[in-house]
Amino acid sequence: MNKDDILNLLQTDDPQALFKKADEVRAKYVGDEVHLRGLIEFSNICRNNCLYCGIRKGNSMVHRYRMSEEELIKTAQNAANMGFKTVVLQSGEDLYFDVLRLCHILEEIKKFDVAVTLSIGERTYEEYKAFREAGADRYLMRIETTDQNLYHALDPDMSWQHRYDCLMMIKELGYELGSGIMVGLPNQTMESIADDLLFLKKIGIDMAGIGPFIPHPQTPLAGEAGGTLDLALRTMAVMRLLLPDINIPATTAMESLAPNGRILALQAGANVVMPNVTEGEYRKFYELYPGKICVNETPVACRTCIGTKILAIGRKIGTGYGGHRNIQPIKKEKSPE
Repeated sequence: MNKDDILNLLQTDDPQALFKKADEVRAKYVGDEVHLRGLIEFSNICRNNCLYCGIRKGNSMVHRYRMSEEELIKTAQNAANMGFKTVVLQSGEDLYFDVLRLCHILEEIKKFDVAVTLSIGERTYEEYKAFREAGADRYLMRIETTDQNLYHALDPDMSWQHRYDCLMMIKELGYELGSGIMVGLPNQTMESIADDLLFLKKIGIDMAGIGPFIPHPQTPLAGEAGGTLDLALRTMAVMRLLLPDINIPATTAMESLAPNGRILALQAGANVVMPNVTEGEYRKFYELYPGKICVNETPVACRTCIGTKILAIGRKIGTGYGGHRNIQPIKKEKSPE
């Protein structure tokens, strides 16, 4: 598809036909398994000041927290015991977690026979290399938008080029690369979204996260309209048509806009869900956007709930690591008893 084809699909008068086609392509190329990733939000401390983000540095109303190394490792162990074959370690850009600390955490978590995805933002090549050697299998970092003027307007003091360079470092080091975009941003156009999708195809991502922009009341964009579930689903469906065999999550933000948002996404091309396995009050303090679901649930309840919904639409819960390129995760030997 070229840009005009993508624009036509994004603006089609028959979105259900688009969703049906994306679902058919999903079934053909990645099958009926839905891969579950256990999401651990281990710190909401961030050095950046992105205008759309609830945990931005400038938001003084956030209750900040940072898990200890022991808490984080134990949370990952609990996720593995629940049957998750991948854990996603996500945080704000918190440089307290340096190479020494994070490599220790990775080496311990790898003993639980899980794949590990990192989502901790921009680091140096040497840091990415060390994390990879310590056992990190995948890295998730959204580009958010390829409109560089829009990026710099929304992400003050950050560089779009540097973010792109980080994505290329991650890819070079052999990680499975996840990226993605936010739709419904102020001053974002359909043409920009089409360019975003073509960019993700060009760099050869293994996973694409498409999320709607949901304005947070404690940010400079509090009064903006925000994105819609319909646009997020359309964009995600076109992503599936562009890259038929990659992993595409049904993002949690979609369910913040509609009670069955993740199921609608699974029926429009998605094949991954990331239930939150973070424990206790940390769940509500990691508030990137308002209306976050399941903040008062336990990890077991979240796992059971989404599992039931997946089975109810005739899909299966994946039992493997669920990688895109069938790369076997780096193994770490268990410590001798």
